[in-house]
Amino acid sequence: MLKKCLDVIFASFLMPFCILLYLFIGIGIKLTSPGPVIYWSNRIGKNGKNFMMPKFRTMIVGTPNIASHKLTKSENYVTDFGRFLRLSSLDELPQIYSILIGDMSIVGPRPALFNQSDLIELRKKKGVDILVPGITGWAQVNGRDDISIKKKVALDLEYLKHQSLLFDLKILAMTFWKVIIRKGVSH
Repeated sequence: MLKKCLDVIFASFLMPFCILLYLFIGIGIKLTSPGPVIYWSNRIGKNGKNFMMPKFRTMIVGTPNIASHKLTKSENYVTDFGRFLRLSSLDELPQIYSILIGDMSIVGPRPALFNQSDLIELRKKKGVDILVPGITGWAQVNGRDDISIKKKVALDLEYLKHQSLLFDLKILAMTFWKVIIRKGVSH
């Protein structure tokens, strides 16, 4: 309950500061590629519940609805401005909305796409599916796009067993650093 309260307080505090940034990013997306500014992705949340997660659109309209690492030549689908948004992780900012409505947390396992059955099943098997998904997480700061699903779930399980306010703060600090050095982003 404390974590949820802190999430909402933090997200509420952040939202006014992000409004101008949202505007500039939205203009950048509109000027560089046709289509909507926000992409709503069908994701799996706590206890296997589906929810729609917003992201700034980084790919061309019509891109297949699969994990980007499974796309052949994913670089052909990512827009030029989208590449910048992904490398800087600014594409994740709209997820503050998901925190405010309770679908996500600041820290937790990244939510699986609805069609990532291997990840969803392994999380369920290991009991990780009871966690609220996060904008960042222990697996994110320990490899992000560069680790296997098995390793990702092992890190998610480690987070489940050791979660605390101090652990969350460590993950946030590591996230900030990884975003600055752009480590672990492959597409």
